[in-house]
Amino acid sequence: MSPSTDVTVDLDGTVAVITGASGALGSAVVDRFLNAGATVCAVDVVEPDDEDSLLESDPAGDSAEGPAFEFYEADLTDEADVSELVSSIDDDHGRIDHLLNIAGTWRGGDRIEETDLEEYELLLDVNLKTAFLASKHALSQLRETNGSIVSVSARSSLEGGEGDGPYRISKAGVRLLTETLAEEYRGTVRANCVMPSVIDTPANRELMPDADHDSWVDPSDIADVMAFLCSDGASVTSGAAVPVYGEA
Repeated sequence: MSPSTDVTVDLDGTVAVITGASGALGSAVVDRFLNAGATVCAVDVVEPDDEDSLLESDPAGDSAEGPAFEFYEADLTDEADVSELVSSIDDDHGRIDHLLNIAGTWRGGDRIEETDLEEYELLLDVNLKTAFLASKHALSQLRETNGSIVSVSARSSLEGGEGDGPYRISKAGVRLLTETLAEEYRGTVRANCVMPSVIDTPANRELMPDADHDSWVDPSDIADVMAFLCSDGASVTSGAAVPVYGEA
């Protein structure tokens, strides 16, 4: 997917850590941040060019000035893995300016009384625990650079709904985590989140083949908003939950 170039954002000289980088949204954000001049540290349990990955092994292309892109494999639900990941990135690049918490999953689910504990725990682990652990361990580096965190919540987290309660609960947690980080690190680290409606991804199209795909939001458009939230143009914005609904 080609990054959007309609919005001018300059992130030259910064280092961005992007989780869930092998997915549809994550790979679009990788492209957008590379396009803006950032060094990108892409993180996922699925390696680039795997059959389940939408991320290329060298999305930046060859560069005479050295690699602007590096992939790190890590289980973001494992605190020891996350701690080691952040230490490795710090050793390799000497700084972290932006953390993009994109790792996540969606399940249609059942009513609460019919929901297996395993499915509930999976959604909280992948959607909320990953953002919590990545933020927790990156904060010391982000404080040094007056950096920013942008996470992915969801429009549906604003209210309860039938059949996908655990998903909504996990994404509401991401929003509250964002507000908490913004309050605790006011003046040092900015924290914001985006709230998509349905993202136009191959997986969502397969799960919902009869839906109105034209009303869904394109990953590259969300990537534009996330890049802006990390830019100097959003220097006074923290604690925000930004709607990215497309035409929904």
